[in-house]
Amino acid sequence: MFSYCLRRTLAAVPVMVVVALFVFLLLRLSPGDPAAIIAGDMATPEQLDRIRETLGLNQPIYLQFFNWGGELLRGDFGTSLMSNLPVTQLMAQRLEPTVSLALLSIVLSVVVAVPMGVIAAWKHGSLIDNVVMSVSVLGFSVPVFVIGYILIKIFAIDLGWLPVQGFKRVSEDGFGPFIRHAILPSLMLSTIYIALIARMTRASMLDVLGEDFVRTAHAKGASEKRVLFKHALRNAGVPILEVIGTGFALMITGVVVTESVFNIPGLGRLTVDAILARDYPVIQGLILVTSGVYVLINLAIDLSYALLDPRIRYQ
Repeated sequence: MFSYCLRRTLAAVPVMVVVALFVFLLLRLSPGDPAAIIAGDMATPEQLDRIRETLGLNQPIYLQFFNWGGELLRGDFGTSLMSNLPVTQLMAQRLEPTVSLALLSIVLSVVVAVPMGVIAAWKHGSLIDNVVMSVSVLGFSVPVFVIGYILIKIFAIDLGWLPVQGFKRVSEDGFGPFIRHAILPSLMLSTIYIALIARMTRASMLDVLGEDFVRTAHAKGASEKRVLFKHALRNAGVPILEVIGTGFALMITGVVVTESVFNIPGLGRLTVDAILARDYPVIQGLILVTSGVYVLINLAIDLSYALLDPRIRYQ
């Protein structure tokens, strides 16, 4: 068990190194001059040269990478070209809306999708199964921003139950205002996630429900609820956990769209603003943090396999 965890943890290190190299080269080789962005259109060549020297842009590209990597190891993501604030400070200011929205969406997705998939597998071929699968296909097919505008039209404009846009922090405004502003964005963000998890749960449960140990549990008189959730769901849990981890990439994309639709001042909006302004340090920091979180989540999913499936421990 320890060796399995150690191997998985060490395997994440070269992944982050490759991601850092890719991000560095992608932005360095993309069109646009950071010095020109800082200095403006009226800058003289001498001013541009001074700015490039200050930023280290006149050094060879391999020296720029090693200097940048050393700053990353010290937790320094650089300074924003537009606001002249540390990138870590900008991300910290926008972190709470994005994290709270993502966590609420993940919890909502799992709570709704897993029972949907279990019931659809249990009632395979019935009307319930067809309804669940139709809802899943609809969740995959409709763009998330369309779902967001539909939710705004119904619940915010027509019924007036919820605010149209904005965000309230739990730490400043309390839980009530926070949940009122977060319900619609969470529903929008979790739609495709619910469809993905429900389909995978159904497929995994159908495979497990045909196994001998399930028939043995029925023969021993175990209740249907115990068979489904204690025996079958636990053995079907590995593929479900895998799709939760891989589906995080979909949620990263959805956060950018969701925060733009609902005017939420999170990391997604910061990403859009930084791209439009060609604020390279902010873009680099956001991509690295997002990639790091993605790698850590998948690492946690891999380690959890050993808890659900004893065969992984022995292998």
